[in-house]
Amino acid sequence: MRYIVKKILSCIITLFIVSLLVFAAFALIPGDPALSRLGTNATESALTALRHQMGLDQPMPVRYIKWLAGVLRGDFGMSYSYSMSVTSMIADKLPITLTLMIYSMVLMVIISVPLGVYASYKEGTVIDKIIQITNQIVMAIPPFFSGILITLLFGVTLKMFTPGGFVSLNRDPVRFFGFMFFPALAIALPKSAMVLNLLYSSLNGEKKKDYVRTAYSRGNKSKTVFFSHMLKNASIPTITFLGMALADMIAGSIIIEQVFGIPGLGRILLTSIQNRDYPVVIAIIMLIACVVIISNLLVDIIYRLVDPRVE
Repeated sequence: MRYIVKKILSCIITLFIVSLLVFAAFALIPGDPALSRLGTNATESALTALRHQMGLDQPMPVRYIKWLAGVLRGDFGMSYSYSMSVTSMIADKLPITLTLMIYSMVLMVIISVPLGVYASYKEGTVIDKIIQITNQIVMAIPPFFSGILITLLFGVTLKMFTPGGFVSLNRDPVRFFGFMFFPALAIALPKSAMVLNLLYSSLNGEKKKDYVRTAYSRGNKSKTVFFSHMLKNASIPTITFLGMALADMIAGSIIIEQVFGIPGLGRILLTSIQNRDYPVVIAIIMLIACVVIISNLLVDIIYRLVDPRVE
């Protein structure tokens, strides 16, 4: 319990530091949100009034304290461009991005774990070599390019989905999950290749350890040794990487949304960056940071449960 409490406190401190750095960075970079909103023909009095309305005429520490107090209440402020609550904007788009992230995570596990285990169990065979060659090819393809290839193959050529034809969950759940399968696959494939490679290497490394030879000397069958002993120990570094992959999934989801025309957080993030709508950009960056930090926390907790020796 003490271990978990220390990790949670560490996460809170890390999140506070990240929030301070992100807020300071956007406060110091060149650019005037008021000028971006009103245009270059705006009068100085109009710009001054709008800066006062946005709170931009206050010192940065004061703005940060007010922003942080609002965040603790669940209020990320108002959007400069849309004059609406940033919280409501994110709440409207977040379910789409989270669905894509979780979908891709599930696909990654379904693809990588069975193939990694099977390839290691069949080490040295033709099947193992085919899996390894295919894995190296998939690993070399970045998610956005795999998204383009999937769109050309399954969307344009095979007509299995309509490129850009996003359907909301409320309108048609079946078509929604059917459409989201392909962008989720584009995100999952490169990560699956990395997890497969790590699991394969971990399992092959376990084969050379003393406890494996001892298990064989006691008359255990190869399947028993492999699945009951080796797989558990090899899963520890794999679990760590899965947590890191989960943290990276939300960033990958934002990128892939642009390829497939999905109206998630990626669209409002790019629009907000172009319009210098900093409250929206900061809120989305902090959301990504929360996912990364919480993912790492869960990995540490699971790691401790799997291996109680961790201090």
